[in-house]
Amino acid sequence: MPEWSDLRIFLAIAREGTLGAAARRLGQTQPTMGRRLRALEAAVGQTLFQRTADGFVLTDEGSAVLGHAERMEEEAPAMERQLAGSGAQLEGLLRLSSSDWFGTYMLAPVLAEYGRRYPKVCVELLTDARLYSLPRREADLVFRIRPFDEPEVISRRLVHIPYAVYTAEGTEPGSIGDGKGLRVITMDGAFAEMPDAVWLKRMLPRAEIAMRSNNREVQAELCRQGAGLAVLPRPLGDRMGGIIPVDLGDAPPGRDTYLGYHRDLRRLTRLRAMLDLVIARLAN
Repeated sequence: MPEWSDLRIFLAIAREGTLGAAARRLGQTQPTMGRRLRALEAAVGQTLFQRTADGFVLTDEGSAVLGHAERMEEEAPAMERQLAGSGAQLEGLLRLSSSDWFGTYMLAPVLAEYGRRYPKVCVELLTDARLYSLPRREADLVFRIRPFDEPEVISRRLVHIPYAVYTAEGTEPGSIGDGKGLRVITMDGAFAEMPDAVWLKRMLPRAEIAMRSNNREVQAELCRQGAGLAVLPRPLGDRMGGIIPVDLGDAPPGRDTYLGYHRDLRRLTRLRAMLDLVIARLAN
């Protein structure tokens, strides 16, 4: 049977992706981490990680062990607290992923409240354009605009986000027409087929593309600086000073946001607490 201390090392490597990063997290040396991992793999009789040039990737056997190890991680401190007679309190790590603006304007207030309730849970929020993989356990809870189709992922529609066109205060365009003489800020080429970018091109076919960015907050700031019109999520645009909505006669398409987590984590108490709070504060 594997020792719990070895499973803690396994969890750190699975979450960090490299021996070096996992060693720093646990305050151990890299050779010790490697030796303990080999001991664990020998104990279970399976190869738990594929060693690649980019780091350690869970094998199918490693993914199966991961869910059990995380439940043990959740239960072990609870057992220690109960035996010691202390009150129950959640602790551990939760890694979340979302887009940049959603993390700032939608999740940050919820995470701050979660932190006040459960101060011993460390929450990591990763915000970039990459889609983090739940099956590969790159994140515990993911928020994104595309539905999840992986069979091992539990997901739900969380919230519908309306969008609007914005311009800088004091630069309200006159006659919009087909966009001739106007400058617009839109998504970069990799995201040119997003519904709001397609809609903007259809509504203002003769507008000049002044700026492109895959970052909504960058688009909003460019709009505030007078670089052009921008289509933005209303929770971002309405809260940013210096820009105002513009009526083009037709509203841009909104987007649904979905949340998803691996089915092996459905009983993880700190994740359930996060889900309950997020749904209570954001769901519509």
